[in-house]
Amino acid sequence: MAEATNEQIAIKATYFSIIGNTSLALIKGAAGIFGNSYALIADAIESTADIFSSALVLFGIKYSSRPADENHPYGHGRAEPLITFLVVGFLITSATIIAYESIENIQTPHGLPKPFTLFILGAIIIWKEISFRLVMKRSKETNSSSLKADAWHHRSDAITSVAAFIGISVALFMGKGYEAADDWSALFAAGFILYNCYHIFRPALGEIMDENLYEDIIEEIRKVSITVQGISGTEKCFIRKSGMKYHVDLHALVDGNLSVRAGHELAHKLQDTLHHHIPELGNILIHIEPSGHHD
Repeated sequence: MAEATNEQIAIKATYFSIIGNTSLALIKGAAGIFGNSYALIADAIESTADIFSSALVLFGIKYSSRPADENHPYGHGRAEPLITFLVVGFLITSATIIAYESIENIQTPHGLPKPFTLFILGAIIIWKEISFRLVMKRSKETNSSSLKADAWHHRSDAITSVAAFIGISVALFMGKGYEAADDWSALFAAGFILYNCYHIFRPALGEIMDENLYEDIIEEIRKVSITVQGISGTEKCFIRKSGMKYHVDLHALVDGNLSVRAGHELAHKLQDTLHHHIPELGNILIHIEPSGHHD
């Protein structure tokens, strides 16, 4: 039941991102063209890239939530970090386009941006920060790496808007000779987007490579395990994340005189207890060991 709920939460958050980014791309694009601000046009380019990346996230969440089948006994969860890599690719592409166009504009004389663009940017910054916090909260609730990448899109969008706000303010306040401040701010925003790309890419790479990143969950598994009557302790505990689920390999210590049947039943009882207390766990493989034996 927890899986379906997580999937629904993640899908709703992604639809929210798609609708928000589509609206903002249109608003920023129009304001940038009529307000003579390349920083706003750069912002619109990023929002347009965000629409496609959010659509990819939506596909990734739906695909990764498919149940296990004959060819995918651990489910389809690994699609999620792969989608995250594609999302990072979109971000890098949009940052490169923004940087290139900014450098071109810095070298080309042009007029000052219009003052009304500041009011539009102020509203966009507030909206994007709210969007970041909402989607990030949902990513933590669902353990979704691609939703986390989507949240960081909102934050990077807020930062590009802050940079644009500063650049336009400098250009308007300082007047003639400072028209390029707007373009310099867009260039700074491109650099920040690239910096964020690493922070989105790194955890997804760890997920693909089965890095040991889940000490807090391992600790919780050990605490829950010893509450099961007949389990005297735990040894090796390995976790790998796949989609929104954590798959576990656990060595559990039991009385060495137990029959094979009793050990088997105890392993199932431990699995059921762990699933009940930690719903985000997926497949749990229990290896039973006699107490005092260390493998």
